[in-house]
Amino acid sequence: MTLRVKRAAAPEPPFWHRTAISPYAARRGSPVSIDYFDLVASQVEKTDTTSNAIPNEHYDEPLLIDATEFVETIARRGEEALARFEAPMFLISTRGALPERMPQGGVLVISAWPLDLERLEKLFVSNFTWGVAVPILHPVTTNLADLERLADLAKGASFFTSINVQIDPAAKQELSRNDDDAYELLFHGDVEALNVATERHIAALAHERGMLDFIPPPRWEEKSNWNAAVLLTLTAARMIAMDRDVELAGTLARSARAVAALEKPIARIAEAASLSIVETLDEVSVDLLSEWLESGRASFAEGVNREWRLRRDAGLSSE
Repeated sequence: MTLRVKRAAAPEPPFWHRTAISPYAARRGSPVSIDYFDLVASQVEKTDTTSNAIPNEHYDEPLLIDATEFVETIARRGEEALARFEAPMFLISTRGALPERMPQGGVLVISAWPLDLERLEKLFVSNFTWGVAVPILHPVTTNLADLERLADLAKGASFFTSINVQIDPAAKQELSRNDDDAYELLFHGDVEALNVATERHIAALAHERGMLDFIPPPRWEEKSNWNAAVLLTLTAARMIAMDRDVELAGTLARSARAVAALEKPIARIAEAASLSIVETLDEVSVDLLSEWLESGRASFAEGVNREWRLRRDAGLSSE
């Protein structure tokens, strides 16, 4: 098996990477394994522990190194790769291992799967820029009491957010074993509505504790074209999930792809003239990005984020 590599022309949630690499096979956790490249959860009886060296090549940034699951504690291929890049995202999971060092500007992402709070607490001691991402797999990670406790344990984290994953039928069977209600919802109910409500609840928990409610790509403070595209895409994705002005959300998403593809930095365009000269940008995107470039804020996006943060138990915004 060769090195796994995935490239993106435009940023996509939740990791916003331009390139993702992994020295390990996709199905390496059990009994439910998450492929973080394709965001699919599968039932696995026998794990794959194959490891591969990462060749000394150039990979477009932002770069994600997927070093999840127990195999990293043995092979340490992910950590070997980590030492060679300037500011990557480094993804580990509950059964994985913390790296000894992180490059300055790098971001450590801890996936809370499986949801073993005791084990996770031991990982939440990093001095790096780090945060927690919770894969939404009902009924395990949709339990409100567990999410509250997990958020409390993650004190000191920069971010606390969710990962929306597809669950294959065999994994649904495994997740709902001995739980008739979970089986009914996973196979016959509107589990997507619960998933979205849980994502919004997790965002509210993050905001209440002063954490970001999304994974910030490395060098998030820079006014780059990629970060601008992340801002537009995040706003559009949340609008679509809330079924709020879906047509405008689609327009913002198209503008995000256009910005990511621009050869000239939007900061220079805005400084020399106006973003309105970019024909592929709609009026809302122009206003949003112009404000962001000038002040570091975007009122429209912030309004969407305030609406997005909604606790499942209280039914009230976390503002």
